[in-house]
Amino acid sequence: MWPLPRYRRNRLAHRAPPRSSPRRRRWPRHPQDGHLKDIINGRNLDIRVATLPTFLGERVVMRLLDQAAVLAGIRDLGMDKADEKTMLRLIGQPYGMILVTGPTGSGKTTTLYAALNQKNVLTESIVTIEDPVEYQLPGINQVQVDTDIGLTFAATLRATLRQDIDVLLIGEIRDVETAQIAVRAAMTGHLVFSTLHTNDAVEAVGTLRNMGIAPFLISAALTAVVGQRLVRKICPECKKAYKPGRDLLEALRLPEDTKRLHRGAGCPACHHTGTRGRTGVFEILEVTPQVRALILDEAGAEAVAEGAGMRPMAENCRAKILEGVISAEEYLRVVRA
Repeated sequence: MWPLPRYRRNRLAHRAPPRSSPRRRRWPRHPQDGHLKDIINGRNLDIRVATLPTFLGERVVMRLLDQAAVLAGIRDLGMDKADEKTMLRLIGQPYGMILVTGPTGSGKTTTLYAALNQKNVLTESIVTIEDPVEYQLPGINQVQVDTDIGLTFAATLRATLRQDIDVLLIGEIRDVETAQIAVRAAMTGHLVFSTLHTNDAVEAVGTLRNMGIAPFLISAALTAVVGQRLVRKICPECKKAYKPGRDLLEALRLPEDTKRLHRGAGCPACHHTGTRGRTGVFEILEVTPQVRALILDEAGAEAVAEGAGMRPMAENCRAKILEGVISAEEYLRVVRA
């Protein structure tokens, strides 16, 4: 056989490998959201799954939503007696806007659903607008937002106001248009519940003002703002007392004569974490006539809080520390002094 010409030898040398050889293929990864349902220890859980592609693999976060947690009502959220009484009175108002503020994962939706469960679905027309619908409540009309088809918060709100409703829950106020329609609904005889991403209750007034809502509209529509956080409770099986040091008491702003605090030592019941279950810490800014005047004058957050006589979240958290419900570390982790 005659040797191949030079150009033929070069073509054969650079020919692609045969199809049978393994070839590594990289698939693009994107953030994904989904959910699944399961029954764990007799509890019907809706598990929300969110994935995030990272350099070394997928990061997965699962949120466990317990249907029984919202059917209990306001009395099981962890409020003290005074705040619980105030909250029940505010929910009983015929119109106005009640906002729940806090970071992501602080239990805002659970608080709103617990508030809805205090209403009578047989005598009041209740509609919720959510993204997504996290809990299914009997007797309540729930709408899930779908921006792909133009079903936004604002568009759904406009349609809802023509439905002759009494109570309206808006999953989150995200933009100026939604805030404007929510304020208008509160001023036209509707009781509006919604959430807002702020660190404190008093900051909600400034956030609405920065969105372009006029101070006279805020003072007229706003009934109350509830700020909250979720804290981990000490495991009752391994709870132990200890004597705190002076530096810790100063950081917690507790009296120097405090002799005993508690923490979890860790046991099989809590998987050696020292904590078991969670509860909420709250602060309620009720918009009284004095607070309305301060909002109209565009007073600062500190002046509004002082005029309302509000018990701050840090004080409620310190009370739970002294009661032995939560540890001092939870205060330092969650609440700003």
